[in-house]
Formats: sequence, C-alpha cells, structure tokens
Amino acid sequence: MSTMPARIIHQSIERDWRDVYDFAGKPENMPLWASGLATGLEPNGADWIAHGPFGTIKVSFVPANEFGVIDHTVTIESGLRVYNALRIVPNGDGCEIMFTLLRLPGMTDAQFSADAAHVEKDLAMLKALMER
Repeated sequence: MSTMPARIIHQSIERDWRDVYDFAGKPENMPLWASGLATGLEPNGADWIAHGPFGTIKVSFVPANEFGVIDHTVTIESGLRVYNALRIVPNGDGCEIMFTLLRLPGMTDAQFSADAAHVEKDLAMLKALMER
C-alpha cells in the first residue's frame, strides 16, 4: 500500500496536558466527546467494543504512557483496520491535542473533508469539556 494522504487536525486547550490526557485517554470517557463512539465502549478483554453505523467495531488502545499518546486501532466488522494517531502535547500552561486523519483508499474528497469536519467537532467538544 502506498502512503495515504494525511491531515493533522489540532485544537489548543487551556488546561494542563496531563489532565487532558487523563480524561481523553479513558475509553469510558470517549463517548462524552468522540461522537463516533456516542453509543459507548464496552470492555472486552484488552480491547473495547462499540456498536454503530458500521456494525460492531473493536477498538484497541496503546497502553497508558507518560508521553500523551492515545493511539488506537479501530477494526470494523468488514475487517478493515484503521490506525488513529491521537496525541496530547504540552503547550505552555495548556496543551495541543492532535489527530492524524488518514485518507483511506477509495475515499472521495467530500468524504475526507466530512471526516475532517467530524474530527474538528470532536476536538472542539473535548476543549469545551476540559475548559469548564
């Protein structure tokens, strides 16, 4: 597979990066800000399961770490695996949250733009929750 086009979507948050990481990195909190997981995540061994428009999906997270990395792989019922790079980076007294959106093969410009808008909305929701 050749390299896929990518877009880094980020949001500044006026809150210590460790607080944001502690909240955003807990799978049980993701439905509060990641609308694609609005139905919630259920633990299933080391992974998490969600039910949505693409059927049952499995989400596998990297272990908790001191680097602000919340990378996760989403496996859709069809077998498609999508790697999602999600990072919290210190920025002064606050932080940046960055999501690397990959354009999957066969995705149209409109679909890629819609995915980017969806991620932007989710990161804005996380910002709103963390800056309360």
